[in-house]
Amino acid sequence: MVYGDLEVCFLGREEPVLTKKDIVRTISEEIGLTQQQTKRIVQKTFDAIIDSLVRERRIELRNFGVFEVKQRAARRARNPRTGRQVEVPEKFVVTFKPGKEMESKVLELTDAAPTPSPLIQSLKGTESSKPKATESSKPKANENRTLPRRISSGPADH
Repeated sequence: MVYGDLEVCFLGREEPVLTKKDIVRTISEEIGLTQQQTKRIVQKTFDAIIDSLVRERRIELRNFGVFEVKQRAARRARNPRTGRQVEVPEKFVVTFKPGKEMESKVLELTDAAPTPSPLIQSLKGTESSKPKATESSKPKANENRTLPRRISSGPADH
């Protein structure tokens, strides 16, 4: 969907998903840097989190949360398409435990419809008059979805 000149990704949800581009635009406007400068800072922050997770296996961000790399044991699973059992090898995954501040704000949520962020609310007022997407133009299942980045356990993992 397009709001003004900003395309917001829905990823199969009714409400738009806030993207890195949206975060960059908001921060850029708030602190007065260009979007290019802000994008570099945001990306460097994300890269530092990833690098720390690979090296240290844990990163604590006060008032935000804790990211941790954990090893999942090998297991048997069922292929949903064929119904056949498959062996899933052990792998490393990233887990996240929210900090107290985030957790308390999430606990305040109600069952009512989600309240879009101020950025999304401001964009809704500028929604373009483009026609709504038809079924054939909507993304198919699993299309345009970002998969979580997998942390390799070594060269044999490829």
